[in-house]
Amino acid sequence: MATDAQRPASAREIAALLAEASCDEITALAQRYGDDPRKQVQKAVASALKRTEREQAERERVLNMYRYQHELSGGGIVIGVDEVGRGAIAGPLTVGAVVLPDEPIIWGINDSKQLTPARREALAGHIAEVAISIGIAHIEPASIDAVGMASALRMAMAQAIADCGIEPDAVLIDGNPVHVHERERCVVKGDARVACIAAASIVAKVTRDELMIALDEEYPGYHLAECKGYGSAEHIAAIREKGLTPLHRATFCGNFLETPRLF
Repeated sequence: MATDAQRPASAREIAALLAEASCDEITALAQRYGDDPRKQVQKAVASALKRTEREQAERERVLNMYRYQHELSGGGIVIGVDEVGRGAIAGPLTVGAVVLPDEPIIWGINDSKQLTPARREALAGHIAEVAISIGIAHIEPASIDAVGMASALRMAMAQAIADCGIEPDAVLIDGNPVHVHERERCVVKGDARVACIAAASIVAKVTRDELMIALDEEYPGYHLAECKGYGSAEHIAAIREKGLTPLHRATFCGNFLETPRLF
């Protein structure tokens, strides 16, 4: 009678083994079971190989972000900069600035808009652990109304860069030229192409979202926790019903109230 060690593995056991295997293990397992005629095994092998392809492509995507960062910076100290809240009608304009080391690689890093809230928060925690430096700056609504968005953006970026406390060899900024630093280089869609800019986008987004959730308790009824200060239908309806608060950018809200009321 065959012992468990001698008994051939069932199709279900092989499928479970492939499902739990790491990418490094899958290649050997696929070679071992690739000729197994059982449909369940063949399906499991195909699925595992596809998972390996996806994970390898993801790793290559992230490595390319670090390679491009190195290429743009010349290998020196580089600050990545990105903003969030430019199009909001309430809350601050927030800028993040991040200096990343070459190692360890932060796997999964990406444009914050491409990530779920839970994934952003997890990555923000990882960035905080490994970053050489992080800078944050907020420009409040009254200042945005007073100087305009272009000037507010330059102010916020300058403050965030200074908050890093590091003299960089390059400052890489998402988007178009801002003229905020003599070593500035701007990268269109940089938050999806350059590691340190992606890190800055994540830090800025998570920081501002947490702030808007806290402000929702101070200014109830404006749905700030849900809309994060952007012009959702519920937010606009609340402005029309209740008027503006000190959190609102009055110059952005002229279409919502005939005579804006502040309280």
